[in-house]
Amino acid sequence: MMTSSSSINLSLSEQEHLIEKLEIFKIQGRDKRGRKILRIIGKLFPAKIVSVEALNKYLEEKIFPGLDELPFSVVYVDTGVQRSENFPGISALRTIYKAIPTSVKDRLETVYFLHPGLQSRLFLATFGRLVFTGGLYWKVKYVSRVEFLWEHVRRNEMEMPEFVHDHDEELEYRPLMDYGLESDHRRFYCMSLVDAPLSVYSMSCIA
Repeated sequence: MMTSSSSINLSLSEQEHLIEKLEIFKIQGRDKRGRKILRIIGKLFPAKIVSVEALNKYLEEKIFPGLDELPFSVVYVDTGVQRSENFPGISALRTIYKAIPTSVKDRLETVYFLHPGLQSRLFLATFGRLVFTGGLYWKVKYVSRVEFLWEHVRRNEMEMPEFVHDHDEELEYRPLMDYGLESDHRRFYCMSLVDAPLSVYSMSCIA
């Protein structure tokens, strides 16, 4: 979970450099309607060592200006996310979302949520309206396979990490994983909604 910058060893500038180096957020390609795409790779987000302050500063200085004050879409990749490593926490999510300028929120057309799990869907269905106000919840579109993403996004303009394609292939052989009916041993850490405290849900356990 994310915390304040005072409890993190890295300076704000070092945290921002880390975010940029990992390419967690990248403006890349366009959707089929010509809008820019902000690609977010959830698995790469180091929630334990990056503060809310650093993330907000990075988005404000490096990402939002690149959207050119025009309508845009987001591709959020949920593949391989772990709650203990990548989830910023619900309060942090709300703080980050509130810090996004209204003009940016208004220009966001669609969020393509790639590889959502059952617990991800349950989380958003239960808490999405509380965390993401202003209509963002209704802009989320679940995409179960990379091949279906290309129906909305220009394929030759966006890169995906190899682990995303590997997961896609695994889903072809184990389709019940899409619905949480078959265990994924690499993601066993996703506890049930009943047993896990709210604060430890991950981005792999939301939506």
